[in-house]
Amino acid sequence: MTLINDFLSLIYPRHCEACANSLFKHETFICNHCRLNLPKSNYHKNTENELSRTFAGRVPLQNSLCFYLFEKNGKVQKLLHAIKYQNQKELALFVGNLYAKDLEKEETIYDFDVIVPVPLHYKKLNARGFNQSEWFAKGLAGGLKKPLDVSSFERTQETSTQTKKKKYQRWENVEGIFSLKNKQAFINKHILLVDDVITTGATIEAAWMALKDVEGITLSVASIAFAERK
Repeated sequence: MTLINDFLSLIYPRHCEACANSLFKHETFICNHCRLNLPKSNYHKNTENELSRTFAGRVPLQNSLCFYLFEKNGKVQKLLHAIKYQNQKELALFVGNLYAKDLEKEETIYDFDVIVPVPLHYKKLNARGFNQSEWFAKGLAGGLKKPLDVSSFERTQETSTQTKKKKYQRWENVEGIFSLKNKQAFINKHILLVDDVITTGATIEAAWMALKDVEGITLSVASIAFAERK
């Protein structure tokens, strides 16, 4: 098997999805140098962080978490691009596992009852073939040993891309797009809502509008990356 893998690496060389350098045999998806040097937020060590301030007065969050800080044309953007547009769902799973390991190192024990990915509309899901947020959530759920719920919350309206929209346009684009399929599943539960990247927070706020009337619900969020305001 080793000889076969070595032969395949010559024909299809593996590279780091963040820096594009060749990977050594023991490395997977991201080289060790990038794993150590990608811009981590460390928001799990500081509850009063920029992400929590983004949602202040908008969404009552127990925890505001993200793995990396997003920079335009940076290495984290390359990771996100590989996941979303190059069909690399296993990379999202891998990143979720990496983040779970970081969270487990902290003395703080997060009391999430269930991990819920931000859902895609079925048309976009069919076109892309997978939900990148769901695969990141799978990595988190597996690493943290928490249940994953992908069926109780849904996106009922298709939206256009958020990338080039201004803040108010992003909110208008996502208002009323989510609904609960199974309200009972979230009663008195602490939900960790997971997205791939957070910018203005409009998508998370729209999700909260659909969840807020559930009895006893507590909400936290986590994402692969967050674009801090400069």
